[in-house]
Amino acid sequence: MFHKEGTKTILLGIIFTATVLLLSDNFIDTMWLKKLAQIGAFLILLIILQFFRNPKRSVMLNDSQILSPVDGKVVVIEEVYEGEYFKDKRLQVSIFMSPINVHVTRYPISGIVKFSKYHPGKFLVAWHPKASEENERTTIVVENNTFGAILYRQIAGALARRIVNYAEEGMQIVQGTDAGFIKFGSRVDLFLPIGTPIDVVLNQKAIGGKTIIATKG
Repeated sequence: MFHKEGTKTILLGIIFTATVLLLSDNFIDTMWLKKLAQIGAFLILLIILQFFRNPKRSVMLNDSQILSPVDGKVVVIEEVYEGEYFKDKRLQVSIFMSPINVHVTRYPISGIVKFSKYHPGKFLVAWHPKASEENERTTIVVENNTFGAILYRQIAGALARRIVNYAEEGMQIVQGTDAGFIKFGSRVDLFLPIGTPIDVVLNQKAIGGKTIIATKG
């Protein structure tokens, strides 16, 4: 199963591969060069399909848990000042996605979207300390009765050139469902209330909609 955001890119990849196969058969006489072109075209298509995959995942809904919004590696767990929405100290948990990770963003909790804003910006490498404030990004705040308001931020990386965000203010959203997509290497930051018990550790592999980031209660 593939994400809808990849429809045009996948179609272009199929057309490109078919074109290379047709042209190589008709215009390249050297066998090794013909095979090289054909294998290269298939590899490009395979990379595109791999990137836009969207595996189905059954999510155990639980208002007392914050689930990982994305697949990737936990690279930051620290107290920071969040200056866009809360304007106070929060506990930040950051997950870095490499180009080989699934890049679907999922809602970490169920609740109501209180804030959703897109920011154009730079394309620093996603693990850069200033990426959270200077890169292209979206900021989304979701509120429920257990955790209150939590913020997650989709951040474009050096290769990413498009962030897709489906969250709109006032929406009632469901934990683990499709919240958007980030193309190529990127990062998602979670900002949680200070004192929230964290269930992950640095360098741990996280799976979107499955890995429990925090539990309360």
